[in-house]
Amino acid sequence: MAKTTRYRLREVVKKYLSEREGQRFTAREIAEWIFFNHREACEVKRRSSKQDLSDDAALVQQVVAEIGANRPDIQKQHPELRTTQTRPRRYYWTSATEEQEAQQTSLTDQGTSLRSRATEAELYPRICGYLHTELGLYPLRVDDKKGSNRQGQNGNKWLYPDLVALEDLGQEWNQEVRDCVKQVGGQRARLWSFEVKLVINRVNVREVWFQTVSNSSWANLGYLVAAEVQESAMAELRLLASSYGIGLIALNPDDPSESEILIAARERPDIDWDACNRLASESPDFRDFVSWVRQFHQTNNVRVGTWDIPAN
Repeated sequence: MAKTTRYRLREVVKKYLSEREGQRFTAREIAEWIFFNHREACEVKRRSSKQDLSDDAALVQQVVAEIGANRPDIQKQHPELRTTQTRPRRYYWTSATEEQEAQQTSLTDQGTSLRSRATEAELYPRICGYLHTELGLYPLRVDDKKGSNRQGQNGNKWLYPDLVALEDLGQEWNQEVRDCVKQVGGQRARLWSFEVKLVINRVNVREVWFQTVSNSSWANLGYLVAAEVQESAMAELRLLASSYGIGLIALNPDDPSESEILIAARERPDIDWDACNRLASESPDFRDFVSWVRQFHQTNNVRVGTWDIPAN
């Protein structure tokens, strides 16, 4: 019976997702659909299980667990079934190869809407909200369109990060400690840099990673941020992180407070001011950032700048 149930579960999951191509569902959403639409099979599972599944919630949770357990085998048989790495993991069906998905993402980044999802630009305020509310940072959008663009088309792609941020390390310090740190020249702020992408998958993982390395090498902490991180890219991401120290944040666009740091960045003790000078020479937004960092150190007031903090 268990073998038959497992086989049917795989077929039901495959059918459910393939009939809703492109839509993303959690295992719980799929399990709840199965519970209501394949009730007889679920009741057979309830009666035959050695576990106590008398409660409907326990039965649904068992189906959730079985979907997760069967996922690798379903994907081996049907590579069209993809999953995200972000929690909760989302399942979806697509006939596009990962190469085609990467190409679609690239075109969407350029403003061609190929999918019913947020554009990269629409993610910025959500990321800024997460950075300020959850991490206590003061973020600023660096608009590459305002840059000098001396290198021609796409010349700024590997130069500017999408977002920068200041962290006030002494926000909770006693005033005497703040004054002491200022006098002895201790670190008073930490500077962050962020490169934002819609999707990271097996095909584009190295390109977006090294773009982040290039854009963020000046900062204390550099992060790659994505609204969707596919599981197929995670092994490569962890390998690259160990070598280059860039971190990874999975953004939840629907509820930014549920975003999470999947890989913590390795902190650099010193700012690369030569790189900052290059960025400030090219970008008025980055010049503003440097100016506000300077004023913060002079005044101990982080609100000297017009930061990109979304209104509550």
